[in-house]
Amino acid sequence: MTDTIFRPGPEAFSLTGRSALVIGGATGIGYAVSESLVAAGARAYIAGRRQDVGRAAAAELGATALTLDVLDGDSIDAAVARIVDETGRLDVAVNCAGTGLNKPTVETTDAEFDTVVQTNFGGVFRSCRAEARAMIAAGGGIIVNIASMSAHVVNHPQRQAIYNASKAAIVHYTRSLAVEWATDGIRVNSVSPGYTATALTAVSRSMPERLASWHERTPLGRVADPAEIASAVLFLASDASTFATGTDIVLDGGYSLW
Repeated sequence: MTDTIFRPGPEAFSLTGRSALVIGGATGIGYAVSESLVAAGARAYIAGRRQDVGRAAAAELGATALTLDVLDGDSIDAAVARIVDETGRLDVAVNCAGTGLNKPTVETTDAEFDTVVQTNFGGVFRSCRAEARAMIAAGGGIIVNIASMSAHVVNHPQRQAIYNASKAAIVHYTRSLAVEWATDGIRVNSVSPGYTATALTAVSRSMPERLASWHERTPLGRVADPAEIASAVLFLASDASTFATGTDIVLDGGYSLW
C-alpha cells in the first residue's frame, strides 16, 4: 500500500456544500468562527440559549439560528437532528460555549463549581456526543472544541483554578475522542486561545493593572482579536488539515512560553 501525500492549495479551505454547527456562535470567538465558516462557503447554523442574540447574529451573517442549552443534552440532540433533516448530514461542528470564573478556590461555592464544569466540560461532552452520533451515521465529520491556554498554564494575577481545570479536561477529552472515533472517519481537534478581546474578558480588560500584566506576560504584548482564533478553527474544519486529529493549537501570543 502506498501512502497518499496530500498537498493542499487554497481550495482546501473551502467549505462549500458543507453544513456546520457553531455552538456559542453568536458572540465573541464563536461569532468570528461563524463568520469565517460562512465566508468559506459553509451552510452555517448558530446555536445557543439566547434566541434574540442568535437570530441577530444569524441575520448578519446569512446563517440559521438554533436554540439549545449545553446543559440539556436533549436540546443539543434536537438541534443536530434538525440540521441533518435539512441538509442530510452534519459535516462540521465547533463547540464554543463556555463561562468563566475568576475567584479564589477557598471562596468558590459548590454551585459555582458545578456551573463552570458543567458548562465548559459538560457542555463539550454533551455536544460532541450528539455531533458524533450524526457523523458516525453519515460516515465521518469534523469536530473542533474551543479550550483555552488556561488548560496549559496557571493564569496570573487572577485566580481561576476551576476554570483552568475545566479547560484542561476539554483538551484531554478531545485527544481521547480523536482516538476513539478515528475509525469512524471523525477528526477531533481543539484550539486553545490566549487572552482575547471578547465580552468574557471585558471586565478584566477594563482593569488597567490586570491588562498591563497580561500584556507584560505575553511576548507579543497584546490580546488577540477573535478573528485570529477563528482562522485556526477554519484550518481544522477544512481539508487543509486532513492529517490533524487530537491536535490542540495554542494561540496565546507566546504567553505559555514563559
